[in-house]
Amino acid sequence: MSGGTDSSVSAMLLQDAGYEVVGVTFRFYEKDGDQTHLNDARALAERLGMEHITYDARDIFQKEIIDYFMTEYLAGRTPVPCTLCNNYLKWPLLARLADERGIADIATGHYVQKVCEDGKYYITPGTDADKDQSFFLWGLPQDILARMVLPLGAYTKQEVRRIAAERGFERVATKKDSLGVCFCPMDYRSFLRQSETYHNIIEQIGQGDFVDEAGKFIARHEGYPFYTIGQRRGLGIDLNRAVFVKEIDVAHNKIVLGDLKSLEKRTMWLKDWNAVDETELLTAAGINVRIRYRKQNNICTIFKEGDLLRVDLHEPLTAIANGQAAAFYLDNKVIGGGIILRSV
Repeated sequence: MSGGTDSSVSAMLLQDAGYEVVGVTFRFYEKDGDQTHLNDARALAERLGMEHITYDARDIFQKEIIDYFMTEYLAGRTPVPCTLCNNYLKWPLLARLADERGIADIATGHYVQKVCEDGKYYITPGTDADKDQSFFLWGLPQDILARMVLPLGAYTKQEVRRIAAERGFERVATKKDSLGVCFCPMDYRSFLRQSETYHNIIEQIGQGDFVDEAGKFIARHEGYPFYTIGQRRGLGIDLNRAVFVKEIDVAHNKIVLGDLKSLEKRTMWLKDWNAVDETELLTAAGINVRIRYRKQNNICTIFKEGDLLRVDLHEPLTAIANGQAAAFYLDNKVIGGGIILRSV
């Protein structure tokens, strides 16, 4: 329970369905010691007559998510903190706490659904296409998928707000949606600059060169960690033509710029991948791959090469960034995904 609209209404709907609900609020990150989310969740639980517990996960969140986030940018890659948090921290931790209390089912306010086919569980998109979060959950194992309850999957955000309002929870109904990464709602560049741990490293990297595809100097830039593959806005240059970040040269602190066509890639390799059914992933026809939360799907063919997956795209994609996630969909089901290691 984050204290927000979605988790709050999820608790209400679970009680309606007959569940004895225990709320848990994770203390992952608290800017300047702000515990508003914790107090809101605790107050809601009290009003609903349900037990509420808190779990201080700030140390592990710093190590596994925030430090990872920072070091990925310093390595010239683009991190996916929400994907890692959901698959390797939040849901597994929730399951562990449930096990310690003898609780069978676990639930959150994610806008996703699930189905069971041939004894295997799959995440499917939520009814609200604008809020669908299925892209982030490709790494969950079957033992967690089996016990997940997803009360908001069939609702739109507007309906969820209405439920809260009709039950007299006006403050819950009107809470603003959280935007971006929970610990970095602002532009990530500001977060890098403000970091006590990494500030000196950023300063040491310093400014570098924008160059074209032939290596010709264009202009100076603020330092390679402040740019991502496919970026067009915020470059601070005006060439009277659209240019995009094509490559990040960490060793020489150079950013290669090119036109959109030059960013097209047809093959990518994934590490740390997961599949609901490996045979299905490697043999099914019509698999769609998505490389962004809202990026248009692209038909692909998948091969296994050692520990990696090779993904051949039927149509080229632009702005494939090392470090980002790729999720696979088949017949509206999430059948797997992985982290992009490289692309050509």
